[in-house]
Amino acid sequence: MKLFDLKGGVHPEGKKDLSAERHIRALPLPKKLYVPLQQHIGAPATPVVNVGDKVLKGQLIASAQGAVSSSIHAPTSGTIVALGDHVAPHPSGLPVPTITLESDGEDRWGMTKVVDDPLALAPEDIAAHVAAAGIVGLGGATFPSALKLNLSRGSGVQTLIMNGGECEPYLTCDDRIMRERAVEIVEGIRLIAHAVAAKEVLVGIEDNKPEAIAAMQEAAQGTAIKVVAMPSMYPMGSEKQIIQVLTGKEVPAGGRPADIGVLVHNVATAFAVQQAIRYGKPLISRIVTVSGGAILQPCNLEVLIGTPVQELIEFSGGYRQPAARLVLGGPMMGQQFTNTNVPVVKGTSGVLALMASEIGQAEASPCIRCSTCVRACPVGLLPLEMAAHIRTADLAGAAALGLKDCIACGSCSYVCPAHIPLVHFFNYAKGDLAAQERSKLKQEATKKLADARNERLARIERERAEAAAKRKAAREAKAAKEAAAKAAEEAA
Repeated sequence: MKLFDLKGGVHPEGKKDLSAERHIRALPLPKKLYVPLQQHIGAPATPVVNVGDKVLKGQLIASAQGAVSSSIHAPTSGTIVALGDHVAPHPSGLPVPTITLESDGEDRWGMTKVVDDPLALAPEDIAAHVAAAGIVGLGGATFPSALKLNLSRGSGVQTLIMNGGECEPYLTCDDRIMRERAVEIVEGIRLIAHAVAAKEVLVGIEDNKPEAIAAMQEAAQGTAIKVVAMPSMYPMGSEKQIIQVLTGKEVPAGGRPADIGVLVHNVATAFAVQQAIRYGKPLISRIVTVSGGAILQPCNLEVLIGTPVQELIEFSGGYRQPAARLVLGGPMMGQQFTNTNVPVVKGTSGVLALMASEIGQAEASPCIRCSTCVRACPVGLLPLEMAAHIRTADLAGAAALGLKDCIACGSCSYVCPAHIPLVHFFNYAKGDLAAQERSKLKQEATKKLADARNERLARIERERAEAAAKRKAAREAKAAKEAAAKAAEEAA
């Protein structure tokens, strides 16, 4: 199959050998699970349980709210012991609303519905099963998968791309799940393709994963699914980049893949879809890579949602030496954290404990205008120019240069010889712009409310004046009538 060129990109040291050859192991059942209500893009889920309630594994404990939201289920059986705040897997470390579940040690499933022939289901029924299972994109975006299926079905999607790129250094969770659960993934892919009526199905896997490619090709034999080996380069696993490499099409600025007839899902998401539809199992666990030079025994673990990160680190042998930085996800786009009591959530692909030698900390120096960041940008932006505008608080100027199209991959920061944290500038600016837009919308909404109030008061005043005029006219007419009657009586 012909592949298309990808502009920009970088080749960071993979470090995947630390964990790639270790089979997936199940983490022992934790005593307590801390399940946040916000594990997805959109509105947080609303609890449907109370403190003291007994729940079974897979039972709904928080329901989705609105179109863009996702339901949450009990990762194991036990008792709800708290409905309150708990430290979040976020750089801020601020607490978020969380359901705390104390395990009873029995890990008993609730009622699950097995479907013998999932492909016989109607497309809308597949999406309904996916929604009920609380499945979100497991590649990191955490967009509710059912909504993505429904939007794509109505957009005329022709090509389904399954993302097995996993281009972030250290992470091997997708590699291992493709090696060990390829048959289930392929069935999940077929279900997704059926749900959106895709005519072409491509599975893109970086060529540094030969075992995963072989396993997926064997599982896909006899189907219309094409497994394609892609060049190993970061950020090959990004949605827009994998589309460009496999199809030659570019997603328009500000647009969605569906605008060009393409839908992208992660291979781990396909596994979750298969488990939900064939076995009725909601998304209550995921594969997580635990790695980094500071970890004694890097590995891949199947972890229940809500498990404290500290338990993953301890099960991996603990620290070889103190970590200089802890990261959730990959080192390029992951989130730094300090509190290991944060829980694993649906979007947690990795827990990295990095040594000082792995993070390459250096003092930033002035930009030397070498344009290395321009050549590395996979979106074709001008990072040095955007950063210059942001430094002078000219966010509009940065936006005009395409700031909103930045995918925050960190390629520019990685190659910058001056060690300028460019991606931090862009994340700050995008956050500031978003805040300004929210403020603008709030002001517009306030103005509309004020205008409506003024119009309402003016209408009331106008109606009062009209009523007063009518009453005055009625009085005058009555007085005139009485005067005419009196005059007629006197004349008689």
